[in-house]
Order: sequence, then structure tokens, then C-alpha cells
Amino acid sequence: MQIKLDDLPTPQVYFTMTQTVLPRPIAWLLSENDDGGYNLAPFSYFNAVCSDPPLLIVSVGKQDDGSDKDSIRNVREREEFVIHIASCDQLPALNQTSATLPPNQSEVTANDLALTAVDGFRMPRLADCKVAFFCTRHDIQVFGNKNQQSLLFAEVREIYIADDCAEINDKGRLKVHADRVQPLSRLGAGEYSSFGDVMFARRPD
Repeated sequence: MQIKLDDLPTPQVYFTMTQTVLPRPIAWLLSENDDGGYNLAPFSYFNAVCSDPPLLIVSVGKQDDGSDKDSIRNVREREEFVIHIASCDQLPALNQTSATLPPNQSEVTANDLALTAVDGFRMPRLADCKVAFFCTRHDIQVFGNKNQQSLLFAEVREIYIADDCAEINDKGRLKVHADRVQPLSRLGAGEYSSFGDVMFARRPD
């Protein structure tokens, strides 16, 4: 099967891409609402793009009515936010935070999720996540035709890793145990992927 995207309407392009770019990491993005509460939403157009400066990118679409989603509006107005990596056992909570709520109604409160303060950073983090990136807004660029996407470039200031998921190896390098993080990933439609086997291949000289 060979699919020409020029022949498809935009929603079908989206469904085709999200079922073929597999698996995708998920940014569980915590931002601050106008009233001081917190918005929490998952985005799977997400990855690392640069190390100097350390940048993550999150692509955020529009609401069905064409308005901005709360996450991108919040980050435009207040530059600090936190991106979490959800573990497989957090799928029910992550899925619930994808629901559309009225502005300033907190997904954190609605789903009874615990936050914990971060030393030296204004925003809290989700208490149960094993990896969190404490970020500031580096840039926002808008792409697309009728269905525009806001590309959020997140500059990572610090990273939290749960103590039981990381160590310094005998070469003095950080070793993160992905099998302990058990990162959740996104497939197409309503499908997600749990963490599978770890395979190893040494890079050729």
C-alpha cells in the first residue's frame, strides 16, 4: 500500500501519520492557568531536538472551534512549565487529562493528582512521575494551513529523575534505567504501547 498524502483531507493525513510514526513519546505538560491553578495535558507530537541549548519540541494543535488550547496559551503568558514522562501504570490518569475542560478548570484537581514543590523552580511537578523536565519557553512558531500547529520549543533548565531509576556508572556517566521508568508511548487512534524488551547493539567504530 502506498498512500499519497496530497489526495487526503487533513484529518486523514493526521490519522495516517499517527499510525505510522511509531511509537511516539508523550509529553505530559503541566502549565499554570490564569487563576493560579494548573492545566495538565498529553501531547504525542513531541521529542528532543537540540542539546545546546537543551531543547524539547511539542506540537500543539487547535481546539475544535479553532481557538488555542489552554497549554499553549498558558505558556505564551507564563514562560515556566513542566514536561513529564508518564509511566505505563499512569495511562488511566493520562487519558483522563486529555478530556476537554472549561478554561481554568484544572485537570490536576479533577483527577486528584498530587503535586510536589520543586527546589529552585517556580512550578511544581507531578509527584508520581519518574522523569520531569523543568522548562522555560524558548520560542513558539506556528505552522500549517487550515489546521495550524503551534510548535513549542521548550528549553530544559533541570531534569528530575527518580532515585530508583538512575545511577552514575563506573565510567562516571549517568545511567537511566528505562525498564524502571516504564515509559508509556503513543500509537494510533486510542492505542498506546507499554514498555517492551531492552535490546542492545554497540555502535560500530
